[in-house]
Amino acid sequence: MLYATPLLLTLLFVELSDIVFAIDSVPAIFALTNEPMIVFTSNVFAILGLRALYFLLAGAVERFSLLKYGLALVLMFVGLKMVWLNGLFGGKFPIAWSLGIIGGVIALSIAFSLYSTPVRARTATSKEAGG
Repeated sequence: MLYATPLLLTLLFVELSDIVFAIDSVPAIFALTNEPMIVFTSNVFAILGLRALYFLLAGAVERFSLLKYGLALVLMFVGLKMVWLNGLFGGKFPIAWSLGIIGGVIALSIAFSLYSTPVRARTATSKEAGG
């Protein structure tokens, strides 16, 4: 006998979000080209890439404790860029600046995570030793 478990429900929602993402990105790619094959393949590769990127980030967040805060800052920057910064720069915020800010925030959050982990480990060890 077959049963519908919570895992089935989770899988359905994950696949539904993939479909919503694919439908949402179709107008964006049509802004670049009208070739149906390019539109189709770009959506397929975007979905495959996002799933791999999700698992990469899920593993990295466990290893680097401050990465989630860095990613939150990146999302806030992207939102500010779309709402406010593009208007200040005549509708076109410099791409090099965007990449520099995003890369810098992620690099700093990883560096601070690497720096703070040994300090936490030493503090926990000294407390266990009674010091």
